[in-house]
Amino acid sequence: MTDAPLSTNVYLDKKPEHIASLFDRVAARYDLSNALLTGGMDQVWLRALRNAVGPQVGEKILDVAAGTGASSAILAESGARVIGCDISEGMIEVGRQRHPEIEFVLGNAMALDFEDDTFDAVTICWGLRNIPETDTALKEMLRVTKPGGRLVVCEFSTPPNAAFRGLYRAHMETVMPAIARVFSSDPDAYDYLVESILAWPDQETLGRIIREAGWDDVEYRNLTGGIAALHRAIKPLA
Repeated sequence: MTDAPLSTNVYLDKKPEHIASLFDRVAARYDLSNALLTGGMDQVWLRALRNAVGPQVGEKILDVAAGTGASSAILAESGARVIGCDISEGMIEVGRQRHPEIEFVLGNAMALDFEDDTFDAVTICWGLRNIPETDTALKEMLRVTKPGGRLVVCEFSTPPNAAFRGLYRAHMETVMPAIARVFSSDPDAYDYLVESILAWPDQETLGRIIREAGWDDVEYRNLTGGIAALHRAIKPLA
């Protein structure tokens, strides 16, 4: 999108310490806020993520920006071993309490602390737009994925229908802040949520960024009219 509002929001610099601090403060009520802000669609989108990944018993999956582990847990239902990685200690603490079956590690997506060719699949759900260097993170995810392994990105996107896009934007700018003021532990942080979504590339642009990072067979499909999109890609065998 090119029509995002100008802002002095400190989080928009996306410095890792600022992003970590933001999510530390919203961790306790993050899952509740997600359910309310999306009208329960967050669970539908998580199931779509799992289907796109196609996790298998015995596979090793890295869930980057795992937060409280909602995405990690739904991937692990298949019998795959899932490691949740996040930059926020607060989010990881909540995740460990809610999903003791998941292994959580503190880490920065731009410098993943894993060996090359470690994972059968790497996922990132609602986290890519929070990373200051998108291409660096995508290259790191490529590095730690086995040849032939897959990447799945679930992220907010741009509804292709202009009328629906206008309604969606109005919802983000009015309804979401009102809900956040009532239910979030840090309503001001949700100003960043809205502005980061409005500033995020559309589906085709993100697909090109993923390809330029070295991934092959990049494809996407829209969720809920393009409010969100799933991008899927494969690490080259060579």
